[in-house]
Amino acid sequence: MAFYECTFVTRPDFSKADVQKLTDTLSKIVTDGKGSIIKSEYWGLRQLAYKINKMAKGHYTMLGIEANAATLKELERNMGINEDIIRTMTVRVDSMDATPTVMLQSKSGDSYDAAA
Repeated sequence: MAFYECTFVTRPDFSKADVQKLTDTLSKIVTDGKGSIIKSEYWGLRQLAYKINKMAKGHYTMLGIEANAATLKELERNMGINEDIIRTMTVRVDSMDATPTVMLQSKSGDSYDAAA
């Protein structure tokens, strides 16, 4: 099985609980397909680089998954037909660790010291 980082953006009128429910639904698709969720990160409501369907903001979520090609295809199919998801991007990575991503670290206010 391969490792993937799957990031999706949902509508801005969603609540954090709605985003979590959607994330749980997508995670269930992966686990039902004999894959595993290594990490799940909610990055928050952020400004989009450009308007999508007249929306200027969106809730960003990233899933770190280990799955086979069939499971990934089913996950992407479900994200594509869901009207609440406005953008998705899935990237294959060589390895996956459980540490927080840079996006989550910057959201929590931790500063990065380049001299260290």
